[in-house]
Amino acid sequence: MSLTDLPKSSIEIITDTPSDRLAVSPVVTDPDIKADIAKFRTMLDNYLAGDLDEDVFRVFRLTNGIYGQRQGGQNQMVRVRMPFGAITADQLDMLAAVSEKYSRGWGHITTRQNIQMHFIQLPEIPEVLEHFGSVGLTSREACGDTIRNVQGCHLAGACPFEILDISAWAEAANEHFLRNPLGQRLPRKFKINFSGCDIDCGQALFNDAGVVASARRLDDGTVEAGFRVFVAGGLGANPHAALLLEDFTTKEDLLPTLEAILRVFEQTGGRDNKLRARMKWVVDELGWEETQRRVLKARKLLPASATWPGGIPDVVTEKGDAPAGRATGVEPTAIGQGVSVKLRPRSAYDRWESANVVRGVAKGTVSAYAWCELGDITATQFRGIAAIIRDFNVDVRVSNRQNFVIRDLDETQLPSLFERLEALAMAEPGAELTRDVVSCPGADTCGLAVTQSRGLAKAIGEALEAEGLAEVGGVRVNISGCMNSCGQHHIADIGFFGAERRAHGKAAPGYQMLLGGYVGEGTIHFGDKALRLPAKTAAAATVRVMRRFVDEREAGEAFRSWMDRSGGAREIGKGLKDLDQFPTPIENPDFYIDFDETGPFVAEVGQSECAT
Repeated sequence: MSLTDLPKSSIEIITDTPSDRLAVSPVVTDPDIKADIAKFRTMLDNYLAGDLDEDVFRVFRLTNGIYGQRQGGQNQMVRVRMPFGAITADQLDMLAAVSEKYSRGWGHITTRQNIQMHFIQLPEIPEVLEHFGSVGLTSREACGDTIRNVQGCHLAGACPFEILDISAWAEAANEHFLRNPLGQRLPRKFKINFSGCDIDCGQALFNDAGVVASARRLDDGTVEAGFRVFVAGGLGANPHAALLLEDFTTKEDLLPTLEAILRVFEQTGGRDNKLRARMKWVVDELGWEETQRRVLKARKLLPASATWPGGIPDVVTEKGDAPAGRATGVEPTAIGQGVSVKLRPRSAYDRWESANVVRGVAKGTVSAYAWCELGDITATQFRGIAAIIRDFNVDVRVSNRQNFVIRDLDETQLPSLFERLEALAMAEPGAELTRDVVSCPGADTCGLAVTQSRGLAKAIGEALEAEGLAEVGGVRVNISGCMNSCGQHHIADIGFFGAERRAHGKAAPGYQMLLGGYVGEGTIHFGDKALRLPAKTAAAATVRVMRRFVDEREAGEAFRSWMDRSGGAREIGKGLKDLDQFPTPIENPDFYIDFDETGPFVAEVGQSECAT
């Protein structure tokens, strides 16, 4: 269903209009956010007056989460930080109002738990930031060469498998590093991520600093909970698996360890070549043993610095980090890549409940996914989720697969919740099914994108639905509009990244297909190249691979295992070679026009503001 096809019944959930919500002048109470907005207004005035150099303003703009679009002019994307995916009802209402007044009536969830809006005009940015700031939202350091939004598992505190609830730890890291002087002019972006167990829903293994809750048994027989910290992971054109810093990191040492990693990056990261400036290139330059030595030495000496964050953070002491635990007599529901999801072929409610509800928490609550097609949320949907928070007295978080997770529910609320989500077109069984295709914004707005990745994502979803394959569990499809992997194509079972193709003397949209990507349980596999395809046959290739997997897999077999058993990605790709054929422009001109476009394909790549 497209964004313009919401059922009329969903209109009843609207609680206000942009004129109602934005009529009153915003009051920003957070002094830091207020100071950020005041400085942005001053810098913008200077820039518009011609008194501030373009390059200086661009760096400042990106540091404040404002990203220029491929359309140029005054069109801007505004990205809002959502630390560990947490979001409130008031914030959702404000996102709805801003999207209608300043943007296109909808927002987009990113794979790093941010929410962003496009086509906001540059002179209006200070107003938008004030409205966001009035509900505690900030875009500060959501883009640019900074410490990006601190991610955390969206099921933290609601996962029956977790060792620690990492919510307060992620919040503490966000508080420590946001606006931290160490992170304002880094060589390149720096990403921190938290997971509460080895399932690694937070995807720690491809971040600059990835944290996974762990435990060790002490000599006296007691068990101490702490962490394993991974360093120098990354995707992009040159993916790199993160490396384990040490066997066990205590709670007291966690924030000092993260700061030590940051300090080594700030001091040794390359500043002359943006393409080789991430933490993974520090390891490439220094070697792992030397990088490890420097991090541990920096941590040892950190108590002498003014920024030492040692000990248990106050927010962790106040909010706690005890795991959710498993409920007695309840079989816990696992959600994750490679986990088989069995749908009962009965009512729509039964199918949704089988695929989107997570159970098994000791405190007796359940969680449910609200599916957001392509990560997009309309103003009506923003308001609908806000109303659910208030009416059901629940907590909501944003997931890294571009959905909402509604937490702290009880069993009796599930039927009513389903009805509310169905009215919002958010009740499709999606969370970990093939229907849940992930895509970056692509050439719709990104200056670096080569292809319209969102259009392909929609085409793949429709093709899987038509073939009865949309509800295959545990298999992920991810798409990026270029090789930079904002859509995280490297770690998907079936991944695509956009590329220009040439056929019959003409440019045409195309994709590289990768197979077998996986992250979880302390393991990461980057997808292997299968073959290149025209954009217009990529959906058919996905269907063919999925059909073969469903027909050939053994009971409970994961996609990667099946792929390896079938000869690998290249061998599977051989069975798709007939799809790598371009008709002449006269025979089928559609092959030379990208999704959602009307004219001939042109690979227009602008100046890099890659900031995801």
